Amino acid sequence: MSAGAATGAPLSVALLTYSTKPRGGVVHTVELAEALHDLGVSVCVYALNKDQGGFYRPLRCPSVLVPAAPPPAGIDAVVEQRIAELVVGLRAAGARHDVWHAQDCISANALATLRAEGRVPRFLRTVHHLDDYDSPYLRACQERSVREADVCLVVSEAWRKTLRAELGVDAAIVPNGVNLRRFSPAPDGKEAELRARLCATGSPLYVTVGGVEPRKNSIHLLRAFLEVRRRLPGAQLVIAGGETLFDYAPYQREFEVIARESGLLPAPRGAAPPPLVLAGVLPDVLIPPLYRIADAFVFPSVREGFGLVLLEAMASGAPVVSSAQPPFTEFLRDGESALLVDPSNIEALARAMERILEGGVKRRLCAAAMEAAAGYTWDRSARIAAGLYREFLGTRRS
Repeated sequence: MSAGAATGAPLSVALLTYSTKPRGGVVHTVELAEALHDLGVSVCVYALNKDQGGFYRPLRCPSVLVPAAPPPAGIDAVVEQRIAELVVGLRAAGARHDVWHAQDCISANALATLRAEGRVPRFLRTVHHLDDYDSPYLRACQERSVREADVCLVVSEAWRKTLRAELGVDAAIVPNGVNLRRFSPAPDGKEAELRARLCATGSPLYVTVGGVEPRKNSIHLLRAFLEVRRRLPGAQLVIAGGETLFDYAPYQREFEVIARESGLLPAPRGAAPPPLVLAGVLPDVLIPPLYRIADAFVFPSVREGFGLVLLEAMASGAPVVSSAQPPFTEFLRDGESALLVDPSNIEALARAMERILEGGVKRRLCAAAMEAAAGYTWDRSARIAAGLYREFLGTRRS
């Protein structure tokens, strides 16, 4: 037990994440940590610092950056190294907390090792989603991270059901949220700068976030966009993000081949704007205006823990096209707050991308989406998490 738990001082919580870059699980960690901090919880975020650049934005709570060396060849070796680096970094930090909370497979495996050494008493693990790995090593790491956690949390009902059905693990839900001070329809003056930076002057302008990878369904989105351009030749697609631990090079090469054969890459000579923009990871301050300049936010993902970027887009006033499957159907209603389609149906996706531009449809969806997003705050998520932490500590003591 830490001094805080013994004396009645603020609850002390360690939140662990595998990266400092703005992937969904990392954003969840940062936002949850700051919301807990605002509730008076003593929080410290521990993260692997892979490029020595620190977090994608300054944190309002303490953090410890664990050095990480350049990755070796092969994803198994990368994951093994990252787990070992986190173990070494946490040993060196020597900190004591009431609650140790891993937000991913790598940090959960590190905590399992430290628990076996007696350095960590028990730990929680949030499962954002499970992956279908080909590698036996990665499958074992993922299963260990779930089964060896003392308590599992999830971000959606869909994954609560999946963990129960596939692994026999019961989990509580701590949902994602959205920062309504950052994400709103009100311009912040950076919209023009962003348009110029990306040459994002197409009409209509479609935006998605998450990079090019299989679970984002990027190739189907590209093919749907090509269908849209047959009828709306001025259409432009901006794909932002893409920071990831895994190597999706074969899928990305296939995406590029299709884009090149279709005349989208490189941009046709004299084309203004370029029809396809691969924006990469943008500075954090440019993410809210990115949603605001979009005529539509399109997110036909086939596997998400929740779909955090959808909340951000909705709160920013962008109409949304997404997949008609859980977990999206937990907070989106087809035809009410979004247009939901079968993500495997390219033609249906293309039709939705066109239909969402209709004035009446767009206005109705935007109003309902903003109302729905307002129900998901990080303060609410933090209060749920704090209650679960206290329940966890009470169980440990008994």
